[in-house]
Amino acid sequence: VQLQASGGGLVQAGDSLRLSCAASGRTFSNNAMGWFRQAPGKEREFVAAISWNGGRTLYSDSVKGRCTISRDNAKNTMTLQMNSLKPEDTADYYCAAGRFAVGSSAPYDYPYWGQGTLVTVSS
Repeated sequence: VQLQASGGGLVQAGDSLRLSCAASGRTFSNNAMGWFRQAPGKEREFVAAISWNGGRTLYSDSVKGRCTISRDNAKNTMTLQMNSLKPEDTADYYCAAGRFAVGSSAPYDYPYWGQGTLVTVSS
């Protein structure tokens, strides 16, 4: 089972990025999926989550209104569209698949994790 995150890069404040997560080895169409991030010297924090069918989404206050999470179960993929990026968004972004159908903000609800993709936002 593998989750592959991609799409990170170096951008300027105010720019947009689209992160993608591709799953292989099994389908997660019955599982919630989420994005977390970890900045240097800080703990991993929740960014966004989406329920198994995309019907429910959850966002952290820090990205609400600027980010949109979506998924395509036919392709076994998930995306995070990030707009109006800020320097404080700089972090490694991780995608994860949850143990439940509805997403949560708790990392321990996600047994499957991909490697991070680095997002760097310059001021």
